Amino acid sequence: MDRRSFVGGALAMATAACVPIDRTMPGRLAASLRLIEVQAGGTLGAELFDTGSGMAIGHNRDMRFGHCSSFKMSLAAMVLARDASGKIDADRRVTWTKDDLMAVSPFTTRRLKEGATLRELAEFTQKYSDNAAANILLRELGGPEALTAFWRSIGDEVSRLDRLEPALNDVPPGEARDTTTPRAMARTVAKLAFGEVLPETGRAQLRQWMIDTPTGVRRVRAGLPEDWIAGDKTGTSIWPFPDPRIGGLYVDIGFAIPPGKAPITFATYYRTPERKDGMDPRAEEVLAQVGRVLRDFAWISA
Repeated sequence: MDRRSFVGGALAMATAACVPIDRTMPGRLAASLRLIEVQAGGTLGAELFDTGSGMAIGHNRDMRFGHCSSFKMSLAAMVLARDASGKIDADRRVTWTKDDLMAVSPFTTRRLKEGATLRELAEFTQKYSDNAAANILLRELGGPEALTAFWRSIGDEVSRLDRLEPALNDVPPGEARDTTTPRAMARTVAKLAFGEVLPETGRAQLRQWMIDTPTGVRRVRAGLPEDWIAGDKTGTSIWPFPDPRIGGLYVDIGFAIPPGKAPITFATYYRTPERKDGMDPRAEEVLAQVGRVLRDFAWISA
């Protein structure tokens, strides 16, 4: 699709959906995000941030959404940051008991007898979303409040973690605990993956873990060209909670590097209008559509 076709198509679709049109290209792309939400029927939050130019577009950018498992990327980064500063030894081995295990704990179940290093726990909570690994790391590093303090130390005044897995997934609309906003998290991803929070070796390690994470291949990354380098951390809340206001929540945060351009970081959240049993491919497709907008955003950003 050439630039003229894209502009005309986005304008026509937005007009048909009664979405207000901003005559600038960033405004049209933001209107495309709104159109995705309208067509999907749920609530979409998204922020796309160009780390080179500082340009950003988004939708519901300051609305709070639950992290679900996406907080684990920041948790892994905190392990690497504390190791780099000498506050901890990431190669220290820790152990746990069977009582620490829970659903989605593949690595910690396999390593129950021998334990693992903090670095290994960080890797597998990022790459495979091991819930027990995340809780063990939080226990070793000072609890959810320690991760909140880490976010504050890098200039994120919005994101917060208050509980452990799995309670942190219980986030109905209007809840502040265990939440962030798309605007805040897109910039936090930029600081952790490309900024000065970590030394280059730590940044490269974190980015590689994100690239190797398999859970996001049907979300934002599904909408990107195959020759782009991209990595992410997903989060999903699909099991039933007592609160009827909680539908499904699908999260994807990460980065994409177009050839010859600065990295773009993203933070995307889609709250479904109703909860369904199991993973909903239609909800993941909503985030893949955001990936297609990201592709066009890279085209216009400096």
